[in-house]
Amino acid sequence: MRIGIDLGGTKIEGIVLNDSGAEIARARIGTPRGDYAATLEAIAHLIAQIDPAPDAATPVGIGIPGTISPATGLIKNANSIWLVGEPFDRDLAEHLGRPVRVANDANCFAISEATDGAAEGAETVFGVIVGTGVGGGLVNQGKIIVGGNAIAGEWSHAPLPWMTAEEFPGHACYCGRHGCIETFVSGPAFERDHAAQTGRLLSAADIAAESEAGDADATASMMRLEDRLARSLAMIINIIDPNVIVLGGGLSNIDRLYQHLPGLIDRHIFSDSISTPIRKARHGDSSGVRGAAWLWPAVGTPS
Repeated sequence: MRIGIDLGGTKIEGIVLNDSGAEIARARIGTPRGDYAATLEAIAHLIAQIDPAPDAATPVGIGIPGTISPATGLIKNANSIWLVGEPFDRDLAEHLGRPVRVANDANCFAISEATDGAAEGAETVFGVIVGTGVGGGLVNQGKIIVGGNAIAGEWSHAPLPWMTAEEFPGHACYCGRHGCIETFVSGPAFERDHAAQTGRLLSAADIAAESEAGDADATASMMRLEDRLARSLAMIINIIDPNVIVLGGGLSNIDRLYQHLPGLIDRHIFSDSISTPIRKARHGDSSGVRGAAWLWPAVGTPS
């Protein structure tokens, strides 16, 4: 058995998988925002609900919206700010009395889709989150690539590639810079761009639906999003050259992206041809919590 926990800003989801990846149990509770001690207790309570054999001390994998700093061993880069600066993995292992592994939630998404998802069997996989925020995870030969600074895959805080004069210098980003990819291709950025051009503030899903129905303004907004996302993914292909790119997050549910992105990406690739498929996540919103469970190997196999 494996237990996976997806620690989000508003909810905590837990899952139990067997060695074949079949779901044994699942539950979800609210996140006690702003309270570190209560977050540890909430995770323990959730695990007690779903663990079919609590005496077996089944190990736990946890995906978080941040990462563990190699320099300090403390959480950094988490938008759940009450985790920042805390020895979260050590505290939780002590609280639970069982082994714990912690990884960035985008890395969990990527390992899920590389293991038994849309990129199953691919050697190198880049998992992309395009939703309220933008993130990425890199998997090679079934293992997460964390990087020397634990920031591998953090493509969203690179500047938008091949920025036009109209786009430059870009919007301010919470990271303190301007023009980050996240400020152009996240869900809120897409909605803000459409409002700036039309005066109408719509949800990303509504913009996509209006475009599908033939609305010219919505289609123009979709085309700008696709062009910016294509440039951003082309940079990834030029640097990493993954075998498969998998999209997750709210914007990944817009079907026309998979029709239009390949041709737009091709313009920016330093190669005579491009064969990199862009695929929708097989496990959808469940990929993060499934990937957290996959942080632990099957019983009897090396870690």
